[in-house]
Amino acid sequence: MTDKQPHQITEVFPYLRTRDASAAIDFYQRAFGAVEDFRLTEPGGRIGHAELKFGATTIMVSDEYPEYGIHAPRESTPTGSATHLHVQDVDAMTQQAVDAGATLIMEPADQFYGERAAKVQDPFGHEWLLGSQIEEVSPEEMQRRFNAMFETGEEEC
Repeated sequence: MTDKQPHQITEVFPYLRTRDASAAIDFYQRAFGAVEDFRLTEPGGRIGHAELKFGATTIMVSDEYPEYGIHAPRESTPTGSATHLHVQDVDAMTQQAVDAGATLIMEPADQFYGERAAKVQDPFGHEWLLGSQIEEVSPEEMQRRFNAMFETGEEEC
């Protein structure tokens, strides 16, 4: 008998599919300071798998493989997801990402949930939320502020 439950999740890894994984890896290194752990490259040059460290977190990246149903986002089709990075200085990280080639979607601004936050889209169609904590906010206070935001019509996040 083991103490481990077979349904217990031990880790979660975002997996980004791109049209040019090599260029995406270079971008993530310049934009966010990611460190490449390793990559598997097929003889034709496509990257089948790469692992990048964003701080202590691993994000996996690969080229698209349409023949296996693995597709990268298209400009006309949003991904429906975003990766949120907590950083020390959201203004500096946002500028670094834009300088590396990201498109600014939302300027850094203080948010009701206690973060200064910004939003960028990388050149490969993935959305990144960048945030720095500016205050400790309880869930109850966050809900109150969330409700108030909709009452005043100032939705931005």
